[in-house]
Order: sequence, then structure tokens, then C-alpha cells
Amino acid sequence: MGEGMSTWVIVLVKDFDSAKQRLGPALGLAERRKLARRNATRAIRAASAGDRRLVVAGSEEAASLARGLGAEVLVEPRQEGQNVAAQRGIGHAIKGGASAVLLLSSDLPLVTKRAVRLLLDEADRLEVPAVVAVPAAGRGGTNALYLHPPRAIGLHFGADSLAAFRREADGKGVQFTLHRSAAMALDLDEPADLARLRRAV
Repeated sequence: MGEGMSTWVIVLVKDFDSAKQRLGPALGLAERRKLARRNATRAIRAASAGDRRLVVAGSEEAASLARGLGAEVLVEPRQEGQNVAAQRGIGHAIKGGASAVLLLSSDLPLVTKRAVRLLLDEADRLEVPAVVAVPAAGRGGTNALYLHPPRAIGLHFGADSLAAFRREADGKGVQFTLHRSAAMALDLDEPADLARLRRAV
């Protein structure tokens, strides 16, 4: 990190019972819960590449997992979607002195601490304000988003989020960079993603 900078990695972890519902045709509830916990564990460990790591948890179960891994935890009073969860995390990080944040999905089965470190090293060299986005494989989504300062642009997670982030950054004159990462490109959303995962491991 740059001198005097504090970069927080914020992992967004849903309630495990509601996670991965679109994988229903391929996996039963118990398998989906197990997969969601495994992916969340991996993401929380990878987040230790930052100066501080915060988990925005959608349930006490998710919060307990994160605390067991040594992460700071913010439990949502209610689940209102990824953008609201991310805004809650950003607000908490700003109060804690964050100068930059990296929002990281907890659905990335290949993510590593090294992959997060490479992204942060690249982001650290950019002029401020800066946004760095990691594209999701194939759907126009965004699996990780770096913001310096933490509210450089608004949040648009969801369908075609990558284009929305780029549009707002361009409109505000904020430098927008794509960071392509094999370790962060695959998120598990649909049954076809499971096949991609089997090919990758």
C-alpha cells in the first residue's frame, strides 16, 4: 500500500440458506450451503491481503464463520441486496479510517490472497481518484471493485454492472481500469458455472 494509506478489503457474505439458489437445479440445499461456506472461507482468507478486512455478514452464522477466521464483522440488520450490503461496509470502513476499499464477492471458488495482492499492487500505482473492476466470466458482472476514495463512484452490482461502473466513472472523470484475473473471474451463479469450475481445478 502507499505510505499513509489504509486499504480495506470488504467481503460480502449472504446468509448461507439463501445463497446460490440459482444452482438449485444442480445442487440440493445442503450442498449449496456447504459450497457457500467453502467459498466464503476462501474469500475471507484471501482478503487478508489488505491492510484490514471486513466481512459484511447476512446472518449470525456467516458472522461466526468470519470471526473464527479473524476478520472484523458487520452484521446486516436485514438483507437488502449486494449494493446495500456494500454501502454499509464502505460506511463502516470510512469511519475506521479507510482511504480505499476493495469490495470482494464471496462466491469466488478460485480466489487467493496472491490474486488480491496483485490487484491491490496494480491499484496502488494509479492516480487518484481511481476505480479498478474485475470482470466476471461471461455475464458482464463484476466480481471485485476497488474504489479510491471509497465513494469514488456509486454502486451498481447486478446485471451488466461492469458497463454501469465504467459509465459512471467516465461521467465523473474517474480513472477506470479493468483487472483481469483468472482467480477472480469465475463466480458460481448458475449450473454451467459448476462445469467451468470442474474444468479449472
